[in-house]
Amino acid sequence: MKYIASIDQGTTSTRCIIFDKQGNIVSVGQKEHEQIYPKPGWVEHNTDEIWQNTLDVIAIARQNIPISDIAAVGITNQRETAVIWNKKTGKAYHNALVWQDTRVGDVVNELEKTT
Repeated sequence: MKYIASIDQGTTSTRCIIFDKQGNIVSVGQKEHEQIYPKPGWVEHNTDEIWQNTLDVIAIARQNIPISDIAAVGITNQRETAVIWNKKTGKAYHNALVWQDTRVGDVVNELEKTT
């Protein structure tokens, strides 16, 4: 039997859901990740934690499903959360800046006035 895996990397957690051919949920794995608040209005996520949680929830969701039975994978993410990676090491230079983070709000407001 072939299945579809869906990975949702969200603001507060990462989950993997496995669906059968009829669209029924076969299994779910989910793990929350830490919300980091270095200053008021700043919101960050640890990229290593998110990556490890992603691997973990996939393993949890497909415990009894051979990888060869996964026909497709769909992925959704936080979209506006930003990370800068070192292309040689694959490591992030800093925690991810979450979409709710307000630290660049003044810069954006200034850019809106001139562009």
